[in-house]
Amino acid sequence: MDAPHNKNRLAATITPAPADERQAAGKTTTRVELLDAVYRACPSLSRAQARELFEMTLEEIVGALLREDPVKLRSFGAFNVRAKRERIGRNPRNGVEATINARRVLTFKASPTLIARVNGWAAADSDED
Repeated sequence: MDAPHNKNRLAATITPAPADERQAAGKTTTRVELLDAVYRACPSLSRAQARELFEMTLEEIVGALLREDPVKLRSFGAFNVRAKRERIGRNPRNGVEATINARRVLTFKASPTLIARVNGWAAADSDED
């Protein structure tokens, strides 16, 4: 089977409702809607199997991030965990200084392919994603 053709077919079946409809309704795509999209894209799976597959995928991503391993999803983007040091901040309302504790933050950098699709531009697949 031709991989790009299969990728496009799968992407078309997993796509939630069109952006215009969702935006007009002021609606956010939810976990349930994503799960339903996986179920519709893979008719050979039962709902329980689709849910298990979806949950296992999310758990793998979370597990990698907890280990502070970067997660790169080609044509989508990259998730990273970054450490921030303790610092002194200032309350913008009253100017009082306060200590901001050291913490880890999750960052996401969209791939050029995703950015192009969001903006309606034609994008060539690249290996940099």
